[in-house]
Amino acid sequence: MRARKPGIFLRAIFVILLLLAVHSVGAPAVADEPLAKPTGPVILTVTGAIGRTNAAGKAEFDMQMLQALGISRLATSTSWTDGKQVFGGVLATKLLDAVQAKGNTVSASALDNYTVEIPTSELRQYPVLFALTMNDKAMTPQDKGPIWIVYPRDDYPELRNPNVDMHWVWQLKSIDIKE
Repeated sequence: MRARKPGIFLRAIFVILLLLAVHSVGAPAVADEPLAKPTGPVILTVTGAIGRTNAAGKAEFDMQMLQALGISRLATSTSWTDGKQVFGGVLATKLLDAVQAKGNTVSASALDNYTVEIPTSELRQYPVLFALTMNDKAMTPQDKGPIWIVYPRDDYPELRNPNVDMHWVWQLKSIDIKE
């Protein structure tokens, strides 16, 4: 059996890396692309200190757009349900990154106008979910939907307290990013 020349292998790696570099220079970054416009009913509006919009001064999301950000799952107990529930939704960090949020606080508002201030650092520190489903069923306004901010309280004992419970906004309709 003949030994391979190391130079051929290294040249092949170099060519592959060069092709990847040339391709990435010509391709626009996703973060620089404008947000798509919703085609279905708007279920979440993001305003304030954001770098990406799809309407005048705001980012509007329908269900399909939120799902396109990637669905994560979280099994946790809540103060409002019996036992562990399995939630599916968008990680807060993905939503904040999608709109290029620049603020330190999120003002989250529900359909009933309940509003609470949540530190952006808290949404980034923990895998907080903007839940769209509970136990594989889409949530409606009658059962805390269409979006419920859910914390992984079973994985982080420090999240099991009344102050954090106030951040579990159900029937979420909008968030305003404040600097």
